[in-house]
Amino acid sequence: MSDAERFTSPHPEELDAARREVYDAIVNGPRAAETSRTPTTDADGALLGPFATMLLAPGTGMAVQRLGGAIRFAGTLSAAAREAAILAVAAAERSDFEWFAHEQAAVAAGVAPDDVAAIRGGGEPADPALAAVCRATRALHADGALDDAAFAETVDVVGREGLAELVWLTGYYAMLATSLRVFDPPVPPAARGIFAD
Repeated sequence: MSDAERFTSPHPEELDAARREVYDAIVNGPRAAETSRTPTTDADGALLGPFATMLLAPGTGMAVQRLGGAIRFAGTLSAAAREAAILAVAAAERSDFEWFAHEQAAVAAGVAPDDVAAIRGGGEPADPALAAVCRATRALHADGALDDAAFAETVDVVGREGLAELVWLTGYYAMLATSLRVFDPPVPPAARGIFAD
């Protein structure tokens, strides 16, 4: 089966009312300020990456895009901690698009390029707080749990609310990676082959 048979991202004029509502929430919401770094649409206006797959089931897609917006723009985690955690999930999932979408955001948020490289390779950032965040994120991703020591360390670094956000962030970005693998939607060329090695 070819990629085109799995998923074709519809153009905005092809969308019914429910899908157009999801589309508008994505392209006109808080992500709009970041499209110079990570485009959400192609040159014809069709959604890219996991945003495109949110159109498949618009009722759920709307909830998913709202959750993503809350994780990215309404949480208590510092931008550096949030982006380091997203990169940890992207690396664990070997998700090219999510790495592409968040590598520059992480650097812009203050994650050192050497720490970004360490995360990509499965290592720990030199920054102790970011290292704790990445350890917790990897444990949540791999085991779905934290032992008592990891729980205490993470709460000490980001608080209970921050830990709750890490739990939801880990599941959210793993879900996006799954949607990308299942439907293989269109993505920018630079978002392919990052984890091919």
